[in-house]
Amino acid sequence: MTTLNAAIIGGGAIHRCHVNALRQLSGVNLRALVETDSEKGLKLSMDYQCRFYQDYREMLLDDNIHVVHICTPHFEHKNMILAALAAGKHVFCEKPVGMNSGEVADIIQAVENASGRLGVCYQNRLNPTSLRIRQEIESAALGKMLSIKAVLTWSRFGDYYRLSPWRGRFATEGGSLLINQAIHTLDLMQWFAGGVTRLKGVVDSGELADVTEAEDSAMATMHFANGARGLFYASNCHTTDSPLLLEIQFEQATLQLSDNVLWQISPAGRVRLVSDESPDGVAKSYWGLGHQQAIRHFYHAIFHPDEANYTDIREAGKSLNLVEAIYRSSQIRQWITLDN
Repeated sequence: MTTLNAAIIGGGAIHRCHVNALRQLSGVNLRALVETDSEKGLKLSMDYQCRFYQDYREMLLDDNIHVVHICTPHFEHKNMILAALAAGKHVFCEKPVGMNSGEVADIIQAVENASGRLGVCYQNRLNPTSLRIRQEIESAALGKMLSIKAVLTWSRFGDYYRLSPWRGRFATEGGSLLINQAIHTLDLMQWFAGGVTRLKGVVDSGELADVTEAEDSAMATMHFANGARGLFYASNCHTTDSPLLLEIQFEQATLQLSDNVLWQISPAGRVRLVSDESPDGVAKSYWGLGHQQAIRHFYHAIFHPDEANYTDIREAGKSLNLVEAIYRSSQIRQWITLDN
């Protein structure tokens, strides 16, 4: 196969990151766009010079489409993934891959029986700061990891939910803050520390209680597989989208991610290690820089099956397990043990 033809399902804001990434890849062609809003979909397909489908099931009948990108509301992910895999396609899906662990289990079974691959977009793993943190951890130069603290304070107003009624509901989004805005932070925390063994969490809703049935704020204490402790706080009640504040304390120094710059802080002083440059306007700043790299890695694995380096269904399921555990812990007010 010399050329891979791709189709994108969903014409919302995030799909432009996928279009831009595909345009940077050799041997890849955007063949189709799927959008339920026919007027919008036709316009986009003309802009991209590709085919337009209003129904993704019709698109899946095209044997010349090899890869399907899913950029739709959460409640549609599972069925679209299962249908695309059954049609023999490779699938690249925006997070979350599903809305709960039950959906993840069904998708795992489908992947095991499919000829195509499934990749999930956890692009923040590929930010320069995230990769440098992993490098520092793997080198063990800073000694044993002691703790991770993460604070995420973003802003979502009522219209964000009113204009997209699927948001903020367990039946269609799988929750709210945790599964949408904060899931990348939870993923990074568990990824850096080798997984979570137990946690205790609390979720609540304040400013957004009248527009969402789920939480707008959450906190949790975690115990990681490597023996470190985790402290997590997130809220959508701020007045702006502040950059993630992340601190990882080691025996010899602390790594601090602040204003998208990674610092190493020790008795010897404060050293700037690396920064995440601002996106070029195709992506929102808080989406990070990794979409292009995540998509590139996935296509590389299709072209070179023995060199897979992307977030698969089992990795993607780990952060969903954390989301579920925090909800459950808040409900019963007890610690939750996880199968890491």
